[in-house]
Amino acid sequence: MTRTRKEELVAEMTAEFKDAAAIMVCDYKGMTVENLEIVRNLAKEEGIKVKVVKNRLAAIALENAGCEAVDFKETNLVIWGDEQIAPCKIADKAATDFKDSFSIKTGLIEGEVASMETINAMAKLPTRDVLLGMLLNVWNAPVQNFTIGMSALATKKEEA
Repeated sequence: MTRTRKEELVAEMTAEFKDAAAIMVCDYKGMTVENLEIVRNLAKEEGIKVKVVKNRLAAIALENAGCEAVDFKETNLVIWGDEQIAPCKIADKAATDFKDSFSIKTGLIEGEVASMETINAMAKLPTRDVLLGMLLNVWNAPVQNFTIGMSALATKKEEA
């Protein structure tokens, strides 16, 4: 890889990491290409980005993006996105499905290194769309109950 290509990659990753709400650094040593494609397809469905990166280039990109320093060693797969929950979910699902060859090393939430407990807790949270649906159900419940009550009252009046 030429120096100019490396500089382009660092610039691209820096721009991506600046906008990222969550960045997961995972180890994929021993993973088959088919399994790696499964992880990539999961991420693509959610609009999350996945990239196998050179350690030094990723460290420079994180530093340029203003994120806390992460120690890159061995093989690394970086998963990142504009929201915090989806990258955690994808990394957690991959770590569960491919526990022999995939593991989460560390993660950054809003540019700060997060503990594994935080990452696992965020992976268990419902997605943004599910949370919005739950909120709408809560807001809609009083109107729905009022309508059901009025309908029951009208039926009772008609019978009488």
